[in-house]
Amino acid sequence: MAVLEAVLSPDDWESRYHSFSAGWGPAEEMGSMRNGSGDEYSIVFLAGGAYIRGFDHEAVMSPYRNDGPWPGVLDSVPDVFRHCVVEPAFCDEDGMPVVTACLWREAGDEGWRVGEIDYPEGESDPDGSAHLFALLTDPTPKAFQRFAEDYYQVRVDLDAVQHVYALRPLTQAVVTALNVDVALKDLAEDLATALYPSHLG
Repeated sequence: MAVLEAVLSPDDWESRYHSFSAGWGPAEEMGSMRNGSGDEYSIVFLAGGAYIRGFDHEAVMSPYRNDGPWPGVLDSVPDVFRHCVVEPAFCDEDGMPVVTACLWREAGDEGWRVGEIDYPEGESDPDGSAHLFALLTDPTPKAFQRFAEDYYQVRVDLDAVQHVYALRPLTQAVVTALNVDVALKDLAEDLATALYPSHLG
């Protein structure tokens, strides 16, 4: 998704929803989403597994409505991910974790885990996770096409999206199918940051 948005919006990084850095930290990679309206998530990949932090600014479980993170959301995070909880990029200026949803998966786990949480009653999406992670829980090229056409207000070539979702090397033909104004060489920095394969010379 990060590479596709780099093609669709090459000159305006701030307007992109998704980004990916293969060098986020020592032996760590991170995928992230920011929608410009206050909602965001971060997914940190490291040798010990993966850690996901999400924040929906309108969720009833917002730490700004509850004098800190909702009870249980962060309490059970394993030691291998504790540094992510206090990571300055995931906290506000006062050091409070900016989080409404958190899940993790250690290297030996058979599935994702969350803390022991008493969710507020009468709310269909109290932590915003359904909203935040919609494109992750429907990881299809068609879902991204719908998102991108709505957000960027342009036609998005489904074959090109499928090519990138299959992690096949990016070519000028695929770039042109997505954005006729972009050359493959113009994406060199984004591709290097994401360690995405391409036919750059």
